[in-house]
Amino acid sequence: MKPLRIGLLGIGTVGGGTFDVLTRNAEEISRRAGRPLSVVRVAARNEAKARKVVPASIPLVTDFRAVVRDPEVDVVVELMGGYEPAKALILDAIEHGKHVVTANKALLAVHGNEIFSAARAKGVIVAFEAAVAGGIPIIKALREGLVANRIEWIAGIINGTTNFILSEMRSKGLAFADVLKQAQAKGYAEADPTFDIEGVDAGHKISILAALAFGIPLSFDKAHIEGITKIEAIDIRYAEEMGYRIKLLGIARRRAAGIELRVHPTLIPARRLIANVEGVMNAVLVKGDAVGATLYYGAGAGAQPTASAVIADLVDVARLIDADVNHRVPYLAFQPDRIGSEPVLPIDEVESSYYLRLRVDDRPGVLADITRVLADNMISIDAMLQKEPAEGEAQTDIILLTHETIEGRIRRAIAAIEAQPSTRGKIVLLRLENLA
Repeated sequence: MKPLRIGLLGIGTVGGGTFDVLTRNAEEISRRAGRPLSVVRVAARNEAKARKVVPASIPLVTDFRAVVRDPEVDVVVELMGGYEPAKALILDAIEHGKHVVTANKALLAVHGNEIFSAARAKGVIVAFEAAVAGGIPIIKALREGLVANRIEWIAGIINGTTNFILSEMRSKGLAFADVLKQAQAKGYAEADPTFDIEGVDAGHKISILAALAFGIPLSFDKAHIEGITKIEAIDIRYAEEMGYRIKLLGIARRRAAGIELRVHPTLIPARRLIANVEGVMNAVLVKGDAVGATLYYGAGAGAQPTASAVIADLVDVARLIDADVNHRVPYLAFQPDRIGSEPVLPIDEVESSYYLRLRVDDRPGVLADITRVLADNMISIDAMLQKEPAEGEAQTDIILLTHETIEGRIRRAIAAIEAQPSTRGKIVLLRLENLA
């Protein structure tokens, strides 16, 4: 059978890893795909640097459109990242009848609806396993393995940089800024780490997972996103005392009123497996009505793990390239005419439990005033920790864990408690998920 002819856009970390694995495991991959997978053309910005990876027998160009429009290319693999020129190149490839494999989660989260619509009109495949959680096959699990289930919720540690930072803060008691410098020195964080530490990267990924799980359009613009920059070592320590770990989670949950789509630091019971995922590793927990909870764990980034996912997509293309369009797995798991219209809920309508840290005057009646405000807002307390004031101080910390409630209620209660003369400064709020 004739080879699947691949045009590679970008030969950096992931592109180089993909080329390496394709070459190293060529025979094994061919046996699985039913045909050879051959890189026939590569585009790179720096030709001299790329030649250190790409042998002279393979044409190498700096004109990316030359690869996209090459009639000898069957599938374009986009590994450049960013919005442009990646978006224009992918749409051009689709227009020229090329199948596309991409690891570009930011592009898909923001422009995926447009890209999938164009691909559908042309009858070509767009595959994106590597866009979420690196080498973990979570896209395939949601699109194929769990199709019998009504997915109830997803909760994922889907950004390795932030997981490393929080793990180090917990294990060593260090401040956020100090651990961020370590992450940058180790290459886990970019020089500009904004997308990671502010939760944007995780927001891109959970938006893709939510679309696959619930059959809704990609809705990144409606996601609620908070990062980890305000997390303090003291809250990690208090959470640990109460039996919880703090992780940056991407959460998508089906509710009667709509879909929760959110990213934020979250307390998780320390006994949960996902709470014990440390360092740069990723994990995604999926709850289906039939299968129950399933956990997917592994490397969420890196040249070889991501290459593993890219090549899995290429094997799918090789198997399905001659199949009838209607017999292929839909891009977003659901048939295009059955994509739902459930709203994404604003954060005030989200239901969660909460961790509150209050700095208050150490005198009688203060706790009674706080609990009265919570009761007035129909919020019940699950657990409480009151610290002894330091010697010579007249203030202390109170930590409250609430039962599940509507976020709008907790916000109103916080405003009322902060207005009390016995409250000092702002109340720290973190969400808590039991993930039972």
